Amino acid sequence: MTNVTNPDAVVIGAGPNGLVAANLLADAGWQVLVLEAQPTPGGAVRSDRGLDPAYVHDLFSAFYPLAAASPLIADLRLERYGLRWSRAPAVVAHPLPDGRCAVLASGPEETAASLERFAPGDGAAWERLYGLWDRIREDLLACLFTPFPPVRAGVRLAARLGRAEALRVARMMLLPARRFGEEEFAGEGGRLLVAGNALHADLAPESALGGGFGWLMSMLGQTYGFPVPRGGAQALTDALVRRLTDRGGTVRCGQEVGGIVVRSGRAVAVRTVDGTLVPARRAVLADLPAPLVYGRLLPPDELPPRLRADLERFQWDFSTVKVDWALSGPIPWRAEGPRTAGTVHLAGGMDELTLFAAHLAMHRVPRVPFLVLGQMTTADPGRSPAGTESAWAYTHVPQAIAGDAGDDALRGRWDEREREVFARRVEAQVERHAPGFTGLIRARRFLAPPDLEGLDAALVGGAVNQGTTSLHQQLLFRPLPGSGRPTTPVTGLYLASATAHPGGGVHGAPGANAARTALRAHRLGRLRPGR
Repeated sequence: MTNVTNPDAVVIGAGPNGLVAANLLADAGWQVLVLEAQPTPGGAVRSDRGLDPAYVHDLFSAFYPLAAASPLIADLRLERYGLRWSRAPAVVAHPLPDGRCAVLASGPEETAASLERFAPGDGAAWERLYGLWDRIREDLLACLFTPFPPVRAGVRLAARLGRAEALRVARMMLLPARRFGEEEFAGEGGRLLVAGNALHADLAPESALGGGFGWLMSMLGQTYGFPVPRGGAQALTDALVRRLTDRGGTVRCGQEVGGIVVRSGRAVAVRTVDGTLVPARRAVLADLPAPLVYGRLLPPDELPPRLRADLERFQWDFSTVKVDWALSGPIPWRAEGPRTAGTVHLAGGMDELTLFAAHLAMHRVPRVPFLVLGQMTTADPGRSPAGTESAWAYTHVPQAIAGDAGDDALRGRWDEREREVFARRVEAQVERHAPGFTGLIRARRFLAPPDLEGLDAALVGGAVNQGTTSLHQQLLFRPLPGSGRPTTPVTGLYLASATAHPGGGVHGAPGANAARTALRAHRLGRLRPGR
């Protein structure tokens, strides 16, 4: 029987990064125990039937292009443990109120044809951007999914491009989404696809890196689609757990960790909130945001003063509000494009995206929210009864709300009145593009930022990315200046969460980086068994 009373490694948190880390440690022969505060594993990769028993809804994340592209996830061979992917016929649609619609389709030629209808030459521009992606994809993804700095992959990428082109690509990646779109496309369709995908994170149309991030997400969608686990997001988590237990690892739910025990500068155990001491012979890996690890779980005297000061400057991403719907029929889109798309972006144009982002920057609840909407039955027909739709939409609000850009005096109290008012604001945006939508609503669930954090403590204030995606908190600045790697000031303690490089998204890289760093330290004799 596996010894879980004195494991080699304790992983705090059974989110995707924690479970990837645990699997890699178990593959190396370590005895691994994962402690999860919630009643079920998964972190932000969970689903339920809580709104309507006939409908499956993902509680947080839903579409997983980064998982489909991740070599780390591929190497786990989760299909052997029940994971099956499903895809909608089209990837992303962005309809406009005048009936036009940009469609990121299943193939680059179809996408190009959609954009060509906005402006002559934009189809060729898309194919040129896709050609660049196709040429550098393997090396670029290797740069993203390895510890910083990605020396080998970076050298390969630079050699493939040559100095002059590498500089141009680097410049392109740093462009704001608005400028990127203006340089690459004459019409609005291509510009909106890039800017909308950038706003999956917290990158406004005028933010540096937004163009590169939006291009990357668009190209991932073009190559891999925006796939969903068949049966719900929980299926991805369940496959990770099954693989881990098959290798002798253990996941214990309902076990909230209250502190990390440090002796002589080394993490030797964790203590749960009920007082149980769980030793860790070799390492502790934390799939929690760095501010929680450093600010709540570690004794303050174990942290350098400079780190404590840097923590005061850590920036969360925007808060998220999510609305789930059980619909009696498909959404009656005015445009044709969204009817077959798994993901739909809803905003009236680039200026509306900029106004939305400006309201957030001013700490105002946006008057007209930009929505990322998921048609889950379109993507996976088993999510609800035939002829119906399991759908959701999310949008952002400020972490600290100073006022309402609309006329409803919203202040972020998220009481019954504010929930109803904002839910109707969200539904009005859908109705604008799909007249008759509200008449299809059989049931609705509203998840405000406090609800998201209550369901997963890692989503502080509803920040689903565990820290801003902005350039000043990426690479060697993530989570703090001089970081970029999973090591911490405490020997044997590693950050395995999305606050570590390369950041948010379900791809497993922070967990894999932490596990491999712990394994390397053990091989080099830097980790002595705790006593």
